[in-house]
Amino acid sequence: MKLVVQVKLLPSPEQVAALEATLRACNRAADHVSRIAFETGVRDRNGLQKLVYADVKAAFGLSAQPAVRVVKKVVDAYSALAASLKAGRLGGPSSKRYRKAVGSPAVFRPEAAQPFDDRCLSWQTDVRTVSIWTVDGRMRGIPYTGSADQLNTLAGYRKGESDLVRRGGKWFLIATCDLPDPEVFEPVDWVGVDRGIVNLATTSDGTNYQGRRLARYRPWQARKRAELQAKRTRSATRRMARRAKKEQRHATHLNHGISKEIVSVAQRTGRGIAVELLDGIRDRVRLRRDQRGAFSSWRFHQLGQHLAYKAKMAGVPFLEVDAAYTSQRCPRCGHTEKANRPDRDHFCCRRCGLAGPADHVAGVNVRNRARSAWVFVTAPVPAPA
Repeated sequence: MKLVVQVKLLPSPEQVAALEATLRACNRAADHVSRIAFETGVRDRNGLQKLVYADVKAAFGLSAQPAVRVVKKVVDAYSALAASLKAGRLGGPSSKRYRKAVGSPAVFRPEAAQPFDDRCLSWQTDVRTVSIWTVDGRMRGIPYTGSADQLNTLAGYRKGESDLVRRGGKWFLIATCDLPDPEVFEPVDWVGVDRGIVNLATTSDGTNYQGRRLARYRPWQARKRAELQAKRTRSATRRMARRAKKEQRHATHLNHGISKEIVSVAQRTGRGIAVELLDGIRDRVRLRRDQRGAFSSWRFHQLGQHLAYKAKMAGVPFLEVDAAYTSQRCPRCGHTEKANRPDRDHFCCRRCGLAGPADHVAGVNVRNRARSAWVFVTAPVPAPA
């Protein structure tokens, strides 16, 4: 399985200047390559490299391999854009975001992340230093640090590219690690997880992870950002950006804690984890104006990703099941009706009278669907006649 590890670089002032100049040169070159790709319509790696390789080396002072990485970076950016357009993430062809995306070349920030392969960057994990190519020559002996788990994973399983990132005035390297897939055990049962906004997650066991703290924190941050925006100064703009990132980190921290606890329970009890498949829910749901902020900032997908990769690392089975009517279906008699859920918090079956918290009932329905789905997932494929 693929896992990314982030370590913090500790460069000297001279090394900082070289790294900053390298990022800026690479991203200027990427802008140049992007314009040519947009004007000519050439988006494949080999074809684009033939067009721009010599110019990129001569005009921007890049060596051979960094020039190749810049071309690949541009090709990946256009591939990601094509995938977003195909998935409808930017709206239809008539939407403003869609027309803006296809009507101009991709642009790279002056300090956007730059990928390096093993020819441009080498790791000395025994002494915790890296050697990296820069426009000012090879910089050797740049120390790095990280948590013990990250450093052990990096030393044992690093493979492929590493990205040089500058964030908040600090320097990081994000490395790809290829870990062996642990053997997935046969589950004795399932833990159904219902994801929501008021309750971030509710399991079929009845464990409830409330989002009340996050619901208070976000409006408070929004008010602070509005106060800063009213000042209309450069320092206020910088503080707004820091506050936005702080809110993102807070929500990510909560999702990490929730997913870690759910996976730990599933692993200890020999059960798998099942969640609802919520793809496209933002396009299907129509909300009042006062609900749109909370809904747009709902990080259900991130929680699902955390559950998926943590379960995979622990060898816990993980399934996504159909989300239709999980909060309106009675898990005892199967009766499905909108009136079964008279309000957001409560469930009461109109046929058999089963009652309980609506999110808990939804988690039980997710668990029941996982039981049925696992039979088909593990069923042997019949041999061709």
